[in-house]
Amino acid sequence: MMEGDDIKLLIPQRFPMMMVSRFEATGPQSAATALTITRDNYFLLPGGDLSETGLIEHIAQSASALAGWRALESHAEQPPVGLIGEVKHFVCHRRARLDETVSTVVNFGFSFANATLITGECRVGDELIAEANMKIFIQ
Repeated sequence: MMEGDDIKLLIPQRFPMMMVSRFEATGPQSAATALTITRDNYFLLPGGDLSETGLIEHIAQSASALAGWRALESHAEQPPVGLIGEVKHFVCHRRARLDETVSTVVNFGFSFANATLITGECRVGDELIAEANMKIFIQ
């Protein structure tokens, strides 16, 4: 498991755009991540909720962290840069709130060249709050 500044070994994002605070690989194609919603979060709305865009970015960075972990395992010097190519079937059941911790599971699916299909599910406790399928490009 990796937390705090160690996450910087896995993803290229930095404050205020860093949207993963804990990472744990659960297999070669899957990972569990977490993000605690704090007052300084870039995607925090005025009422104290995390925007839907923030949830999408969190899922994407969770996938990026998995790609970074795989790169680290193969002794790469830097984490790869990833780009969101497409978001499909995004459903936000509710927004995460200030001081809540979002726990996310991402799974890598089919890959071709530098494109990978991923799925992500976000929960607060046992409650499913968001889910999405994405196509990401990993450079």
